Amino acid sequence: PPRARPAAATGARLVWIPRRAGERGAVEAGALPSLLPGGRPATDPRAREEVAAVWGVAELPHRYGRDTGQIVEAAVRGELQALLVAGVEVADLPDPARARAALAEAGFVVSLELRPSEVTELADVVLPVAAVAEKAGTFLNWEGRVRMFEAALKPDQMTRRPAPTDARVLQMLADAMDVHLGLPDLRTVRAELDRLGAWDGPRATEPLETASSLPRPAAGEAVLAGHRLLLDQGVLQQGDEALAGTRHAAHARVSAATAAEVGVKDGDPLVVTGTAGTVRLPLEITEMPDRVVWLPMNSVGGGVASDTGEQPGSLVRIGPAALAGEAPKEVEG
Repeated sequence: PPRARPAAATGARLVWIPRRAGERGAVEAGALPSLLPGGRPATDPRAREEVAAVWGVAELPHRYGRDTGQIVEAAVRGELQALLVAGVEVADLPDPARARAALAEAGFVVSLELRPSEVTELADVVLPVAAVAEKAGTFLNWEGRVRMFEAALKPDQMTRRPAPTDARVLQMLADAMDVHLGLPDLRTVRAELDRLGAWDGPRATEPLETASSLPRPAAGEAVLAGHRLLLDQGVLQQGDEALAGTRHAAHARVSAATAAEVGVKDGDPLVVTGTAGTVRLPLEITEMPDRVVWLPMNSVGGGVASDTGEQPGSLVRIGPAALAGEAPKEVEG
């Protein structure tokens, strides 16, 4: 990958520190389409033999699974008749509009949820699951170190009936479909992971993504950049007004030369327009590359991807509010 090549050439070590607490654990569990449990490459013969032996099967399917984008596309085309959705904020996906179309097209949608979300409105069945404080489990930190934890809230401390864990819900669904996972509780899950053990072979390198050339913005255009702030409009933050009060203010950021080029001063509203609509945020002039605009991805409106139809790396139009005119959709921060 492009970021790995400089590290390999200089002898530096490359470290991935994910935004979400469970992402490293998900990779090690084999949640990516090119991986087996333990982070084993799905194409490695020894890795396949080890997993098949633990699972008691002759061999594993000789194909990758679908990634998120492929699942969405398959549902839109009608190739998938049902979807199981867990812990997904539609606005946080690469193409929220396409994901909404996939949820609407699927014949049956089951959602595992902690809080009502956009998926709730489209789900045929909603199954509540236990929050992290209500169950025991394991986190992997960014170094891959195991951190086991017990439930912070016990059943006798709750004012409601405890919700089942995600693993228990998956076991129940599998039983109903006559697919027997044999993982009824945390003890058996951990026992199976222990039987698999750690993978000491080569790491998966596929599929590879080839970097594409960035667009070349003209005057009044910019390349969109951005990421989610730690505190924003995330579903699990809803209802906590005290926490929301500590959020950083949402600003658009461009360089001084770019601001002068489009006629916007520091503190003025900057309008960023994509194929689906616009986002308007107060400008904070920042030392950064020219003709690049940075936005907080989910701090106002329905999120930048939903409101503009664009993702970081896309070409957008920027300008002062006075020259923006009427837009299909406008969100003011």
